[in-house]
Amino acid sequence: MPDRERGERPDPLPDRGIGEDVELRAAEGRMLAADLDARIIARSLWQDAWQDLRRDPVFITSIVLIVFVLVVAIRPSLFTSVDPLNCDLAKSQLGSESGHPFGFDNQGCDVYARTVYGARASVTVGLCATLGVALTGTVLGGLAGFFGAWSDTVISRTADIFFAIPILLGGLVFLSVIRARSNWILVAIIVVLGWPQLARIARGAVIGVKQQDYVTAARALGAGNARLMLRHILPNAIAPVIVVATILLGTYIVLEATLSFLGVGLKPPTVSWGIDISSAADTFRNAPHMLLYPAGALSLTVLAFIMLGDAVRDALDPKLR
Repeated sequence: MPDRERGERPDPLPDRGIGEDVELRAAEGRMLAADLDARIIARSLWQDAWQDLRRDPVFITSIVLIVFVLVVAIRPSLFTSVDPLNCDLAKSQLGSESGHPFGFDNQGCDVYARTVYGARASVTVGLCATLGVALTGTVLGGLAGFFGAWSDTVISRTADIFFAIPILLGGLVFLSVIRARSNWILVAIIVVLGWPQLARIARGAVIGVKQQDYVTAARALGAGNARLMLRHILPNAIAPVIVVATILLGTYIVLEATLSFLGVGLKPPTVSWGIDISSAADTFRNAPHMLLYPAGALSLTVLAFIMLGDAVRDALDPKLR
C-alpha cells in the first residue's frame, strides 16, 4: 500500500538533497573566501607596492625618463656621431645649424654632443655615490639599531660628527686640498660625508622592526643574530632606506654639477653637465643655448629621480594608503 494511503509521512529525500546542496555551496563559498584571504595575506609589502606602482602614471613616467637617460649615459654614440672634444674656434658661440641642433660653445664644440656625453659622468657619480652611501649607511645604521649598547653609541656619535659638516662645504674643502680629480674621488667624498643620513634612517627602522612579535618568536625558536637580521629584520626595514636613497640620487647628481660649476669638481677634458654650465654662465646673454641645453638635461634627470622617489615612497608607506 502506498505511503499516502497508510497515512505515513513520505520520505523527505528531495528536501534533504536541497539542504545538502545548500550546505555544500556554502562550504565551497567559505573555502573560496578563505583562499582569497590567504592570498591577500600572503602578498608581501613589495608585491603590494608593485601592484600600486604599475598603475601609477608618475612612476611610469619617471621610469621611462630614467631608462632613457641611462641608455644615453651607457651608449652616447647611439644618439650622436660627433666627437664632443672636436672643436672649431671659428664656430665659437654660433647657433644651431644642420647637423648641430644645439649650436656651439665658447671653444666651438658641439653643444648637443657635449650634452649627450655629459650624461655619463653625472649619472655615474650619482649612481655610484648613492650605492655607496646606501650600503655604508644601511650596514652601520643596522648594526647600531640591532645591537645597541656601545656599538650604537659609537656609531651614532660618529654620525653626529659628520652631520656637523655640510656635504657641499665639505666637498669644497676636500676637493680644494686634493689635486687629483676623477669620478671616483667625487664618489668617495660623497660617501664619506653622506652616509650618516641613511644610517640614522636605517637605525630607526631596525629598532622599530626588532620589537615586532615575529622577531621575538624567531629568536625564541633559536634563530641567530645573522638569520634574524638578514631574514626577518632587514627585508622589513629596508623600505625607508630605498625611498630616501632614490631621492638622494638626484641630489648627488646636482652636487656633482655644483662642485664642477664651482671649479673644484671634474675638470676638462672630462665632459660633464656641470662643466658646461660653468663655462656658459658668463656668456648667457650672448649665447643662451650654451647654458639652456645642459641645464635642461640636468633638471630633467633630477626631476625623474625625484618623481621616482615620491612614487616609491607612496607605494611603500602603508600610512599613506
